[in-house]
Amino acid sequence: MTQAAVVAAVDGSPHSLRALAWARAEAARHAAPLVVVHVLPDHTQWYAGRRESVGGAPEPPPDPVRAALPADLPPGTRYEALEGSVPVALRAAGRGARMLVMGSRGRGGFTSLLLGSNSRAVATTAPCPVVVVPHHARLAVEEAAGPDGRTGPVVLGLHAAETAEEVIEFAFTETAARPGTTLQVLSAFSVPPSPLLLGGPYAVVTPEAMAETLIDEGRAPAEREMLRSQNERLRPFRIRHPAVRLEQAAVPGDAAGSLVQASQEASLVVVGRHRRRLGRSLLMGSVANAVLTHASCPVAVVPAQDGEEAD
Repeated sequence: MTQAAVVAAVDGSPHSLRALAWARAEAARHAAPLVVVHVLPDHTQWYAGRRESVGGAPEPPPDPVRAALPADLPPGTRYEALEGSVPVALRAAGRGARMLVMGSRGRGGFTSLLLGSNSRAVATTAPCPVVVVPHHARLAVEEAAGPDGRTGPVVLGLHAAETAEEVIEFAFTETAARPGTTLQVLSAFSVPPSPLLLGGPYAVVTPEAMAETLIDEGRAPAEREMLRSQNERLRPFRIRHPAVRLEQAAVPGDAAGSLVQASQEASLVVVGRHRRRLGRSLLMGSVANAVLTHASCPVAVVPAQDGEEAD
């Protein structure tokens, strides 16, 4: 069976080269092939198509990209020049991939933007997990060892009732690929809890616990119920990945803010992408969007593969 590839999107910008370095390390961790792709600028796409039509080779990667690639790349590395708009081309490149890795901003991005429009669009619609690597100014922890340089935990943002199986499995798999790394599972709850979180098999807080919470100033019962729902949700994954070390936390307040804070010491933050509800604009929820915009470490946005995502 062919191993799914790690796809790195590059355009020669410093942000994309940092993402490429992260993708190289990720491919090595999983013994996966590395595919380097770049979308040709509009003014060269016609020329590249003309070259191919007369039997010429497609455009090579930009020189800055070639210069950044050492000789010891993982086996099976290949290069692809893509045509079309950046989001559409990268969406196609991500089909069947283990993940698609890209920088938080591209060559044409405004320096004032924390997250470029292309990165946001790809993370919202790609059929595979998308890892967005922040630019240098947003990295809270510098390289310590290895190409990716991150030694902190993998952080999973978990809503026990909504987070898809694929999101949790991705977080466990990524942690298992980093020996000695801990998986931190973080859930947040409102105080008093929202009525939307009181029902279902993975209810965050039962009505009884809510009543007790309102009496108990320390709100410990709500935290206990949140951790209970975590344990129920994580049980099958712990069985499949017994070597993964877990740390679990349930905190009151804003989920996005808690994940952004955790990203300051993390090697990777994993969040899920919402199933389709009312339209394409809602595919990436507010938590994932906020974490992508403000996190200090790479962020993986993982879609649910249940047929409910938009094409």
